[in-house]
Amino acid sequence: MPVTNPGSGDIIVHVFGRTDVGRTREHNEDCFVVADLTTMNATLQPEVREHRPGLRGSLFMVADGMGGAAAGEIASQMAVEVVLEDLDARWRKSEATDADAFVTALRAAVELVNTRIHRFAMEHPEFRGMGTTTTIAGILGDMLYLCQVGDSRGYLVRGGVARQITKDQSLVQRLIDAGELTPEEAEVSERRNIILQALGPEPMVKVDVTVQQLCRGDTLLLCSDGLSGLVRTDDISRIVSEAPDLMSACKNLIDLANENGGPDNITVITARFEGDGLQPPAAHDDVGHRAYVSPSETRPTMPVDAGMVQASIEALDALDMSMATTAEVKAAGRPAEASRGPAEDASGNVESRNTKPVAPLPPPAATQRMSVTQVRVIFGTITVAVGAWLAWLYLLRD
Repeated sequence: MPVTNPGSGDIIVHVFGRTDVGRTREHNEDCFVVADLTTMNATLQPEVREHRPGLRGSLFMVADGMGGAAAGEIASQMAVEVVLEDLDARWRKSEATDADAFVTALRAAVELVNTRIHRFAMEHPEFRGMGTTTTIAGILGDMLYLCQVGDSRGYLVRGGVARQITKDQSLVQRLIDAGELTPEEAEVSERRNIILQALGPEPMVKVDVTVQQLCRGDTLLLCSDGLSGLVRTDDISRIVSEAPDLMSACKNLIDLANENGGPDNITVITARFEGDGLQPPAAHDDVGHRAYVSPSETRPTMPVDAGMVQASIEALDALDMSMATTAEVKAAGRPAEASRGPAEDASGNVESRNTKPVAPLPPPAATQRMSVTQVRVIFGTITVAVGAWLAWLYLLRD
């Protein structure tokens, strides 16, 4: 996927965020942050609410803590602080400025949060089981990268239509993927609050990393499940599209969640992207959950000439014929007792032979000839190795 280099065009970010305790909870265990990673300004002051991302991009993060008492609040706050601290050291102060280094830094920061929270809970038994979900969005150039753990969500509103671009790490989502539940059934399922992963409870965590190309006029929405569990996607589309500004959009979304019961903390971030550095939306856009694949995970390939394939097939066929002939000659030279077993008569019945018992053949010696299958495997391995070596030389030449 092409990536526009930071600075190759003007990109303007308008952003606002808001959190609310809801109607039932006594404490707000949600936490969020908006940051200009070039200046490491992590506030909602005017200079961040409208800014042009620099060489290091921008960050938007929602964390939904869990664990009861103050444990969830500690976990979500710790997540925000550790992510900012680690990105400052690992990304902002590094020499690398490419997208892969950015994604690597985001993933590493999330994994570090998991380690820190898990260790804190082990050292403080009263907080055992504490954790937090998180959805982190980072923009670099015209690309949006998301790191997901748990069931907080990310949506992209384009052309007045909101579409989910993260995938919940929850039991009902697993059942939807397996075809055992419909999305409509999942919304009312008694198991909809069961998540499969969070930051902190386990020593290791698997971060779902996705990517999306931004277009002019897109609005990103990150939220905790206190919003997504009570506000339908159609309502998100309508409210974001009709709101006069992002502050109003956040307020109206939270108000609707509270009108629908507000049983949980509610957090929402909205960010709108404008500027000549972004392309207008395509007629057939591609918005949705899209896994990020690192360039280092893709192997270089070389075009293969049809003549090369045919020559390889002919060589293997010739090898098959040669080895088959050798086997026939050897079989013809063996004693009857060693080369034959029971024979069949004309009716197909097995004819028993009164022959001397034949001792098992000794294990094959080290110098015994290889089978055709073994030769094929070795030949294929050599072909792949030579191809990779030639591809490496080809890349070095360029």
